[in-house]
Amino acid sequence: MREVYVLNGPNLNRLGTREPEIYGSMTFAQLADLCVATAGELGFRAQVRQTNEEAELIGWLHEAADGEIPVILNPAAFTHYSYALRDACAMLTAPLIEVHLSNPLAREEFRHTSVVSGLATGTIAGFGATSYVLALEALARQP
Repeated sequence: MREVYVLNGPNLNRLGTREPEIYGSMTFAQLADLCVATAGELGFRAQVRQTNEEAELIGWLHEAADGEIPVILNPAAFTHYSYALRDACAMLTAPLIEVHLSNPLAREEFRHTSVVSGLATGTIAGFGATSYVLALEALARQP
C-alpha cells in the first residue's frame, strides 16, 4: 500500500471551533479520520499530521522528499509568506497537492498569494473537507 502524507499547518488543530462559518464544524480529528478512510479506499496509507511549528512542518517535508512520498499539504497561514516552506516543497519529487478548506482568493487580499502553488502538482480550495477528498482522488489518478 502506497503511503501519502497529509500535512497541515498552523491553527488547523482548532477546526470545529475556529471561525466555523469559514472553516466548517468538522474537528481536526474528524478530518483526519476522513482522510485516513478515503486514502484506504483509494489504496493509500495516509499519515495525517498537524503542527503550529514551521520547523516541524519543514522536517516532515524533508521526510517526504527523502522517501519520495506524495504530499497533500494545507500550509494554512504559511501559504502566504513561508519561503522556507516553499524551499522544502521544492525538494519533493513525488506529487504535491496544495489544499485549502476555504477559497483564499475569495478572502482578504493578503491570502491571494501562495508561495507554494507554483511548486504544486495542483491546488484544490474552497470545498471544505471535500478539498482533501478531491486531493486524494487526484493523487490516486497520478501516474
